[in-house]
Amino acid sequence: MTIISDLINLNLSDVTDKVIAEYVWIGGSGLDLRSKARTLHEPVSDPSKLPKWNYDGSSTGQAPGQDSEVILCPQAIFRDPFRRGDNILVMCDAYTPAGEPIPTNKRHAAAKIFSNPAVAAEEPWYGIEQEYTLLQKDVNWPVGWPVGGYPGPQGPYYCGVGADKAFSRDVVDAHYKACLYAGINISGINGEVMPAQWEFQVGPAVGITAGDQVWIARYILERITEMAGIRLSLDPKPIMGDWNGAGAHTNYSTKSMRNEGGYEVIKKAIEKLGKRHNVHIAAYGEGNERRLTGRHETADIKTFLWGVANRGASVRVGRDTEKEGKGYFEDRRPASNMDPYVVTSMIADTTILWKP
Repeated sequence: MTIISDLINLNLSDVTDKVIAEYVWIGGSGLDLRSKARTLHEPVSDPSKLPKWNYDGSSTGQAPGQDSEVILCPQAIFRDPFRRGDNILVMCDAYTPAGEPIPTNKRHAAAKIFSNPAVAAEEPWYGIEQEYTLLQKDVNWPVGWPVGGYPGPQGPYYCGVGADKAFSRDVVDAHYKACLYAGINISGINGEVMPAQWEFQVGPAVGITAGDQVWIARYILERITEMAGIRLSLDPKPIMGDWNGAGAHTNYSTKSMRNEGGYEVIKKAIEKLGKRHNVHIAAYGEGNERRLTGRHETADIKTFLWGVANRGASVRVGRDTEKEGKGYFEDRRPASNMDPYVVTSMIADTTILWKP
């Protein structure tokens, strides 16, 4: 007797060359993900070989009803961990029918920065630490927490083990493996300081690919939490009080920083970041002021400071980087709900192109 899981797991390659492409894009809030599927006549591995598509932008808050068509342009392909086989996930950005990027298309401007010869020559590497919180779907309260109540204070939960310390590890591990299957360069996961809060790391990834990979990793996580019947939150401070917020610390280096003498390049880059602190903060995520309070491993939102091994700084330099005289630094200011296209390109623009 056939059951629904049998049909979901059908291997199409046994009977047809056709494959399913799930087109993924960013909706009108700039944070919500949307997707829809289409059939291709054969496997495709080059996004330029995929057809453009369209959707109803009036239903996503991205176009008026009287002129609702928005065009999807495929930009990056990933293996589909849900349908598997030759089926794919396609990261797209969105344009008007006239070919202009719509306001929520942050990828277009980022790609321009990363294609600048001066930026491309520096081969900017990124490692993004995406923190997130898992919530009970119907009450919007962290999983594992008593409804309307609180667990014990922070301390035992960071990288914790045990049923009273780590909640929904099955979801987290499923996401980890699904991202590796998809071809995302996910480099690790860990439980965070607040219970029901977790982190995954994407990178190293070069240039625009960092944004593509983080967005698809978020999409995969949304799909897995959908299957598990729990809600994903990227709010930078989901629980007020003496609880850690959620960030997206962004590790960064250029070729000059990775080479001999790179520490001096790093210090000059950090100095530039300090001079544009307010510009960066304005683009680093909504509600970040609730997180960047100067407590819970953050610097105050109005203050820019950096230090070696200082997790209370805006920018942290690792001990190894200081010792070796080259390497990378970590921008600790981005919120968990930041747009990785915006943050990665802005860091490159400030440290490589911007002239104080």
